[in-house]
Parts: sequence; structure tokens; C-alpha cells
Amino acid sequence: MDDELHATVAAQLLREGQRYTSGRRALVDTLQAANQPLSIREVLERESTLAQSSAYRNLAVLLDARVVRRVLGTDELVRFELAEHLTEHHHHLVCSQCGGVEDFAPPAELERIIEGARTSVGSANGFVADHHRIDFIGTCRSCAA
Repeated sequence: MDDELHATVAAQLLREGQRYTSGRRALVDTLQAANQPLSIREVLERESTLAQSSAYRNLAVLLDARVVRRVLGTDELVRFELAEHLTEHHHHLVCSQCGGVEDFAPPAELERIIEGARTSVGSANGFVADHHRIDFIGTCRSCAA
């Protein structure tokens, strides 16, 4: 999967007139390995070869190229993850105490219900929704302990 992921990202950046530099590749590798959205601090902790200014600059390019997306927690920290078309469809559990964000894959039955709601709500409001994201907000295991 890694080679396929990197080839897809390289092609997407090329379409945007950007190169797939070693710093951008390190960011993609870090976000892929995390399996959850990461703040810039968490990215830098996991990938010590990146300078903070370089990480911000490269994340901006990856965001513009739709390789990465922003995820907000309740702590107002911006977190980053690979765009869903590069990974698997998922949603987020957001802790209202610590602001942490975790990925989760809902059961197929819930996805069917959500897709039906997306279609009917869109139709009722003259809106064409092409996808959905759901954040469940509550208290994570660590904060509840």
C-alpha cells in the first residue's frame, strides 16, 4: 500500500504543479502511521527530521493539493490526517475534556442510515451532499478514568 499511496500523492501534487519532496513524503508517512489525526506538535514529535517551519509550509501544500485535511478537536488545536480518498472511510471520536481525536469505523448498518439521511436531507434542502463526516463528542477513556 505504501508504494501505491506515494504514487497517488506524487501524481496529485504533480497535477497541482508541486513536487513530492522528502519533507512531504515524511509528513505523509507520519500521518499514515498515526491512524488518527495529529496536531503539528504531535507530527514533530513523531518525525524529528522536520523543522517546524518546513512542516507548516509542507502541510499547507498538502492541504491545497487535497492530500491532507484538517480535523478540529474541542481544544481548538488543528489536527491533520490524510484525505479520506487516500485511506478508508471513517469518523471521529472527539474528547471534550482533552480535545483528543480518534478515528473509528462505524458499523455498516449505521453507514447505510447515514447515507440515507445524507440523500434525503440534501434533496429536501436543494443541496447535493457528496460525502459526510461525523464527529461524536464526549469523554475519552483516559479522561473518564
